[in-house]
Amino acid sequence: MARYIGPKSRIARKFGEAIFGPDKAFENKNYPPGQHGNSRRRKKMSEYGVQLKEKQKAKYTYGVLEKQFSNLFEKAARSKGITGEVLLQLLECRLDNVIFRLGVAPTRSAARQLVSHKHVTVNGQVCNIPSLSVKSGDIIGIREKSKSLEVITDSLSTARYNQSSWLEWDQTSLSGKFLNTPERTEIPENIKEQLIVELYSK
Repeated sequence: MARYIGPKSRIARKFGEAIFGPDKAFENKNYPPGQHGNSRRRKKMSEYGVQLKEKQKAKYTYGVLEKQFSNLFEKAARSKGITGEVLLQLLECRLDNVIFRLGVAPTRSAARQLVSHKHVTVNGQVCNIPSLSVKSGDIIGIREKSKSLEVITDSLSTARYNQSSWLEWDQTSLSGKFLNTPERTEIPENIKEQLIVELYSK
């Protein structure tokens, strides 16, 4: 499966945000990459460029490829509600994102790897599809033989799993419950979804 494996700090600098999590390289060089990154003589970005940049930021943040993102947008456009908000809700409902939000993995890419390597269960069944759309009431757990994995225990030790109001975590059984689809105000990502809608509307 194709995925981005290039330098993440460079992407974070491009968007001016640490979209992949804490990043010392980004903190040291908080300006765009390239020869003229720290120069004020950069051309003003066009309206299309601003919209495209916002779409790319959303793609990199959630680790979604172009075709996947386009399909999700089409699904959001067909759904009831505000298209941009529905798009972010669909992204948040992805299994790899839910694993990340629960605190089982430190990053979305690490969460995706856990799912792909069959360390995760959904409603008691092993699932290796990171893009699976989780529904209200679903129970997401860790396979019994995987509960002692260092990456999982280290991530959970940071006690980050109580931050999402639409998720419920049981530390005893190492399982979480997806309570409901989050509202836009509950999604912490700094993404201007209306710009993405305007881009696809051209």
